[in-house]
Amino acid sequence: MRYRRNVGLAYAFSFSLSLSFTHGIWMIFLASQGFSLVQLGLLEAIFHVTSFLMEVPTGSVADIWGRKASRIAGRLCYALSLIFMFHSTTFLLQVVAFILSALGYNLESGAGDALLYDSLLLDGEEGRYIKVKGNDELINQIGSILSFLLGGYLASLDFGLAFYATAGSALAGFCIALFFIEPELEKEEKRKKTSVFNNVLISLKSQILDSGKVFKKKPRIGFFILFSESLFAFMVCLFFYLQNHWTNLGFSPATIGVVFSLHAAIAALFSVKAHAIEKRIGQRGLLVGCPLMLLVTLWGVALTPYSMVFYVLCASIEGLLIPTISTYLNQLIPSKFRATILSFQSMAYSLFMIAIFPLVGFVGNVASLNHAFVLLSALATLLVIPYLVMLSKQKR
Repeated sequence: MRYRRNVGLAYAFSFSLSLSFTHGIWMIFLASQGFSLVQLGLLEAIFHVTSFLMEVPTGSVADIWGRKASRIAGRLCYALSLIFMFHSTTFLLQVVAFILSALGYNLESGAGDALLYDSLLLDGEEGRYIKVKGNDELINQIGSILSFLLGGYLASLDFGLAFYATAGSALAGFCIALFFIEPELEKEEKRKKTSVFNNVLISLKSQILDSGKVFKKKPRIGFFILFSESLFAFMVCLFFYLQNHWTNLGFSPATIGVVFSLHAAIAALFSVKAHAIEKRIGQRGLLVGCPLMLLVTLWGVALTPYSMVFYVLCASIEGLLIPTISTYLNQLIPSKFRATILSFQSMAYSLFMIAIFPLVGFVGNVASLNHAFVLLSALATLLVIPYLVMLSKQKR
């Protein structure tokens, strides 16, 4: 088990490096290649449309051919997406890059947690899942901090260096994944499976019917999903469009990388302290405090010259939400419907991004990014107010 766990942590580190190396600069890079904010918004929307449509089919890949095969394929798709992104000069080829990138994330999502939990279950140590998952999140944040710093520095020298470093870390993850040991808990069940097409149809049908019953029986699950994914969508929009905003203000990619690293460091700190904070202010305090804090940071970015300060403060929301919302949802979801509900969580996030991201890009292109941030803040306010009213009507 120790060997399998160490390989997993090494993979998590390489995954976080590949995730963050170019995330902090891709909008700056594409804008420098002549793509408009509208096109950048459309590309991100295409990414999330692909992710929305492929969430279930890629989950079937992990069920049919194994979690290990799914993660290996995910790393290959992501590496290919980087090659297309860096070398493509037309919008259509960039579409291909973003579709491949989405497939890479889809093949990774779900398969990673399933591989980890099944490995622990095989060794009779499933009770350690929360602790091991916490270590995994810490490794991810450390990798993000290092990659934002290094990626920003490399981009200041040459964008190609940052992209090649990202592709290299993705291929390193591919090599590490080759050493994963596939848990054989469902080996007999897999033999009984039929064609890929039939499994996809069965998964889709099961997802809709079973999840609908669970949502109807426990509406609080849907409440948590809409609450968390709407907040994450606003924070991710802020992350991407601030890259162009700060570049327009004259900041270098290296400076932007430092700010993103500070954001990751604070998110890691609050993630570690989330349990203690939740215990101190309670679940309701957290569910009220996070959206209010988000509004403060969004309006601070939109209306003050201290956008970097307010963005770093926004990291506290991310650090609190990731572990606590995951805990709340897993406490409410029946085990046999867990993957189904969590896939709906990913779909909810994609839907929010599809709706918000292109709109903000359009306003930024037609007017200015300052106007776009005001719009983003106004939209968040319009969502948070009814959310808080609804929360006040619920029983404790």
